Amino acid sequence: MKKIWNIAFIYFWLAMAGGVFYREFTKFNDYSGKTSLGFLHVHLLILGTFLFLILALFCRTLPLLENKRFRRFLTLYNIALPFMALTMLVRGILEVRGTDLSSAQNGMISGFAGISHILMLVSLVMLLLSLKKELLKNE
Repeated sequence: MKKIWNIAFIYFWLAMAGGVFYREFTKFNDYSGKTSLGFLHVHLLILGTFLFLILALFCRTLPLLENKRFRRFLTLYNIALPFMALTMLVRGILEVRGTDLSSAQNGMISGFAGISHILMLVSLVMLLLSLKKELLKNE
């Protein structure tokens, strides 16, 4: 449970840093439009902090860390979520700076975002299957 709580705590600080960066970076660049940076804070807070806090509660009653699929979820998810956050950060910085992108560059960033979302999908399916397995054991 401590490991899961520590992961939640790390995502909490990343979410806070993302929120501060969004506020200060847009203010410094006199930017008032919508940008992907505005969603970075919320994504890290919900998909990082809150998810792992809920999982920490599950760990109080279920031996999730002993489940092989859950450990694989942890690894893949902790690759996918920072990867997704990084693509949001890059996209947001480029939006605020008003950087003109070629269609290839724009497609590349969108492709990386798509890959991160696919990895999130796979890892969340792994999470649900591992939770199902553990919950059915205790039935």
